[in-house]
Amino acid sequence: MLWTLAAHGLEAVVELSGAGELTLEVPGVVRPSRLGLVTAHADLTAGLAFEGLSRVEIDESYTTVTGKRLAHRYVASEWTLSFSQGMDLQVRVGGQGVAYRYVVRWSGPVTVCQEISEYVVDPAARAVLLPYENGRCDYEEIHRHTTVGAAEPILYGYPSLFQVGDAWLLVTEANLDSGYAGSRLRFDGRAFALDLPDPYVTSASPLVTPWRTMIIGELADLVGSDLVTSLAAPSRVASTSWIKPGAAAWSWWSDGPSTRDLEAQKRWVDFAASMGWPYVLADAGWNKEWMPELISYAASRGVGVWLWSHWQHVDTELEHREKLALWKGWGAAGVKIDFTESDGQDRMRWFDAVLAATARLELMVVFHGGTIPRGTERTWPHFMTAEAVKGAEWIKPRPGKEPLYPATHYLSLAFTRNIQGPMDFTPCTFTAVRTISAGFELALAVIFESGVQHFADSIEAYRSRPEALELLARVPTAWDDTVLLSGDPADHVLIARRSGEEWFVGAGVAGEARTVTVPLHEGEWTARIYRDAPGDRLLAETVTAAGKLDIPVAANGGFAVHLRRNT
Repeated sequence: MLWTLAAHGLEAVVELSGAGELTLEVPGVVRPSRLGLVTAHADLTAGLAFEGLSRVEIDESYTTVTGKRLAHRYVASEWTLSFSQGMDLQVRVGGQGVAYRYVVRWSGPVTVCQEISEYVVDPAARAVLLPYENGRCDYEEIHRHTTVGAAEPILYGYPSLFQVGDAWLLVTEANLDSGYAGSRLRFDGRAFALDLPDPYVTSASPLVTPWRTMIIGELADLVGSDLVTSLAAPSRVASTSWIKPGAAAWSWWSDGPSTRDLEAQKRWVDFAASMGWPYVLADAGWNKEWMPELISYAASRGVGVWLWSHWQHVDTELEHREKLALWKGWGAAGVKIDFTESDGQDRMRWFDAVLAATARLELMVVFHGGTIPRGTERTWPHFMTAEAVKGAEWIKPRPGKEPLYPATHYLSLAFTRNIQGPMDFTPCTFTAVRTISAGFELALAVIFESGVQHFADSIEAYRSRPEALELLARVPTAWDDTVLLSGDPADHVLIARRSGEEWFVGAGVAGEARTVTVPLHEGEWTARIYRDAPGDRLLAETVTAAGKLDIPVAANGGFAVHLRRNT
């Protein structure tokens, strides 16, 4: 039996073989790929019999507090194919992608021992893949640019990017909670098969898996896609008036010992206030004896304080009531919780519990040292960002240290990890050991999206670059729209983000110098351009333009532009 599920310019084909085995195909993009679950009580990969089909239309509008845009609309068609042994396959087509999930309708607990879902992609397709090989939860690697046929047979983390002919495909998952574990992809030379970190996962019936998600189209469609949040559960926070995205000063990167020094932290508060940044992050080493004084000092200057914590220090309900409530009583704005380091189901239970606890206390939250968001910013809007990236922590300035990141590392992230959700790279570190220019480094404030953007360099480094200070005092961290103007993960990125009536453009290139053209909407614009100058410096200039801007870019260089329409 075969079902062609077509809607909104896309098509998925589900087939049930004579042996009762399921496959799913996205014609021209994903070849027929196996589906099914192996549970402790039944094998739901073979011997299935078709029982029924239903279809519903989805048209949802929702808002988020952070992200590439704040107002969203999701239009899709959903089919539910019911099979024997109580398994449904739900398939959605629309919203610039195809997604599916399993629902097991039993009366008691459901234990999944294996999920055989897979993606078979043309061996000739380009692939941008993130190695995930340390056996825990490691998204802090550098992407490999290869083809499917030449890819090493190892584990890869989400999201995985492919170019199949003229189409681009981003493979990931969405709407993960405590009912399942976070998966990754194991490539065996033929297919990218789902791999679970636990020997089994158990859920009350009905078991509902995360959405197996494919975003499909041109690169601009992928970069602008809301599909991961659209597939996530609606917000569980009734009022979001207390949730405020914004920039934060962060001393740990440039001066680790400063986190243990009250007077040093006050200096960083003063700097944040001078920049108009709403936050400062007190990282590992802060002292409970002086923290209330720091928070009071910061509040008098209009700055909120975020507090660092190891996840094991807020692991239980008792610690939620004692520590989180104490910090809220001091006046903390939020918590950065570190070293979460697992995609397993038990850690997903912890995430659900700590997100619920921080929501009740009206504490915003950032996660480090752990997994990617999977639509979390919709379900829990006080979640601002997550690390899950090889960011600036790895390129702190050290004598004799060689540059670690090729320019393509930054480009790859714009087309993979940051499509997935907010990313705490901690950018704009001019004193880092880097291969990209100062202009490219500054442009990361626009290229990378994060609900709280931690600007990580020293006060002195920023003050020595007044052009950077000017842009970083103005650039938002939450956006009304995001548009990819042009790009390729191996060559360049040119991205525009809108806040109100103003646009910010970020650009970066890998390789040779060139001129990059920024197309402009109709009318005349005032453009404040921040670009490279000799000696790894920055130049800021203001021009009036219509139609386009042609901006020279150095090798591995970049620029940022702040655009205002002339009226």
